[in-house]
Order: sequence, then C-alpha cells, then structure tokens
Amino acid sequence: MSDSTIAVLVAGSGVMGKGIALSFARAGLKTAILSRNPDAVSGVEPGVDVLGALPEAAPELIIETIPEVMDLKLELNAQIEAAYQGNTIIASNTSSLPLQTLADALLYPAKFCGMHYFQPADVTPIVEVAAVAQSDEATIQTALSLLRQAGKQPIALSEPVDGLLINRLQQAIYHEAYSLIDRGICSAEDIDLAAKQLLGPRMSVTGMIEQKDLSGLDTHALAQRELIPTLHLSREPSPVVQRKYAAGHFGTKSGTGFYDWREMDVPAYRQDTGALLTKILQLLNSERPAAPPAAPED
Repeated sequence: MSDSTIAVLVAGSGVMGKGIALSFARAGLKTAILSRNPDAVSGVEPGVDVLGALPEAAPELIIETIPEVMDLKLELNAQIEAAYQGNTIIASNTSSLPLQTLADALLYPAKFCGMHYFQPADVTPIVEVAAVAQSDEATIQTALSLLRQAGKQPIALSEPVDGLLINRLQQAIYHEAYSLIDRGICSAEDIDLAAKQLLGPRMSVTGMIEQKDLSGLDTHALAQRELIPTLHLSREPSPVVQRKYAAGHFGTKSGTGFYDWREMDVPAYRQDTGALLTKILQLLNSERPAAPPAAPED
C-alpha cells in the first residue's frame, strides 16, 4: 500500500460513520469518509478526508455504515466490487440485516465480514467482527489487526448469529426487564438504578462469566434450576415497548419515552455521559487486575 492509498474508507457520513473514521484517523491511519453529498458533511474531525466517489486505489478496508436498507447495501457492495475486483475488504456495520445474505450476493465473499460498532464509535472499545461462511482467515485477521491498531478490542465471532454477541445479550436482559415493568413489579427507574449501581459496575470489573466462577458455579447451577423456569420466555416483542412505539413515544427523538426529555439539553447530556464513559473505561483499563486464563473445555 502506497503512502497515498487510503487504509480505511468509511461509507456513510452519519454519526456512526464519522465516529468510526475518527477512531482510525486518531491512530495515524489514512482515513476517508465516502458520502453521496460530500459538501453537506459537517462535523468531521481533522485528519479525515471526505470523498464523493470511490478512490482510484483500493483501500485496505471499506466499512459500510449506510442506512439499514438491503437494496442500498447490495448496490454499494456491487459498486465496490466493480471498482476493486476483490482487492479490498468489505465490512458491514449492520446490526439488523443478515450478513450471510449480503455475502451471498458478492462476487468475492471471501473478502467480506461483519464489523459492528457501538455508539459512541470513537470511544467504545468493543467491535464485533463476524465471519460469514465464505470469509477467509486473512480477511478476518486483517480486520482484527486494523481494529487493534485503532485501539479497539475486537471480538471475533465464528458465524453471523442474529444480533451478534452484545445485542443478543442485551435483548435477553431487556426482555426480562420490560416484562417486570409490564407486570408492575418494578419501574423503569428501579431497573436503571439496579443497572447503574450494581449490575453494570460489577460486570465492568469481572464480566458475566468470570463473576460466576468467583461466586461459585455450584451455587449458580442450583439457582438456575429454580429461576430459569420462571423467566419471561415469550417470543413476542415486549408489550410495553410496542405501546410506546404505537403512541409515538420514541425517547429523545420525540421528547418522551420511559423518561421525559422535553426540558433536558439532550446534546449536552449525550456529551456528558460519553465523557463519563471514557473516564470509566480509562480507569478500568488502568486498574483492573489481570484476568485468569481460560480453563480446558469439559
């Protein structure tokens, strides 16, 4: 790759795309954003170029962050493949569309993977990298290497399960939480208090699985026998969320959701919570004791 070649091209100039581009640019990698209307793109940090067309030389990695519409993604991928003939890795940031379907439409699916970020993309360290059936090992290793160069801690998944790792875990927790609200057992504020003051801090130090080793898998195994049958196992979406959706209560987008945001300075609140998250991660990464090695499989 020559000095003038873009290492990472981010297709899409929304909040997520700009955050992803910033994380690579801060690491010294030549980075650009691809936008259909480059003159209208604002808020781009220094060190990130904005392009209106695919560059002549193939970037090492192209991360697609355009709207979650299958036809749009298929069209973009076809344009990329026509331009570079399999000489670039295409990674999709999609969190809702099937990665395997995207891969099956490609001419060079071995050069494709999922690469799912979380907001704010320039701050959160975790990125999920999901292999599809055709992904070759070099594609995955290059994707992981570039992410590590950008200071990320990627998690590699051997197949693109729906929701990948974190959204699957979150949805399982949310499903139970919303059920407790629907049944009148506790409030949204109670659940958030428990998450902020116990579940979140504890998980941030010892994770989920390691914590059960610490507390005792014997106790955990017996507790599962009693509690698992009582959990909310419905395959239907949570009624309380669907009611709010039907009423147009979308959270900060509409002014109300589970909370009333109408008198809040939402941009300032987002900035403050993002800054606090950065401080917490910096503290945890500097103070957290070394984790034990993985045990042999049973």
